[in-house]
Amino acid sequence: MTQYVSMETDEGIITMILNSQRKLNALHKDTWEQLNQSIKKLVGNDEVRCVVLRGPDSSAFAAGADISEFETVRADSSNAKAYGDLVTETVLAIADCRFPTIALVHGVCVGGGLEIAAACDLRFCSESSRFGIPINRLGLVMGYPELQILIDLVGRSAALEILFEGRIFDAREAKEMGLINKIVPSSQLEKETYKVARRIAAGAPLVARWHKKFVQRLMKAKPLTQSELDEVYDCYDTEDYRAGRQAFLDKKTPEFKGR
Repeated sequence: MTQYVSMETDEGIITMILNSQRKLNALHKDTWEQLNQSIKKLVGNDEVRCVVLRGPDSSAFAAGADISEFETVRADSSNAKAYGDLVTETVLAIADCRFPTIALVHGVCVGGGLEIAAACDLRFCSESSRFGIPINRLGLVMGYPELQILIDLVGRSAALEILFEGRIFDAREAKEMGLINKIVPSSQLEKETYKVARRIAAGAPLVARWHKKFVQRLMKAKPLTQSELDEVYDCYDTEDYRAGRQAFLDKKTPEFKGR
């Protein structure tokens, strides 16, 4: 099978490279399947500190769906559901990944590409990046789970603006919407993104996972239980807390083990 998603590892930082080998890195079914499998492979790996998702080069993060395969994978509602279920499962796997995730966005990031980036925790892009979800031009709608991720990120009004107009907009507007965390000159984007990834990796990994879990839980409307409120104290029983406390007193850099 052709490899459309490759992984590189560097001191706890996993880089997932989307490379569908289509124009502007358009996504097709095999890309979604491999991305889904790649994310799920990380679940039990406690050595992971941060995950960076990116395209193969500076031309595109991902340009949405590969429309040339629609006749076979989205010909009607029955087979479109199977394709849609795969997309939803993959996007939710990214959103629910217990490790911090960063989208490194060069160039075009539209449609399914934007759904992937939106599911990440942080998004950094170059000045030349372009965004949008122009599915109204195809007569398509966005699924509920992906739509909820977009609303949580930019709010109801901005989400509807993106979907109603279906236009492509620039990095500055994406930043103003809250879609992007930071715009970086193209020549510095990789350096700045991995600088952030290394800062995350240098912190206590259990703490990063707890913070992500707590933030996701607070996005849900139901009241917190007492056991959930008490979970914030579990960190005091970890080796990392003891190591961090001692390192602070000794004026040294802590070395966290994730235990």
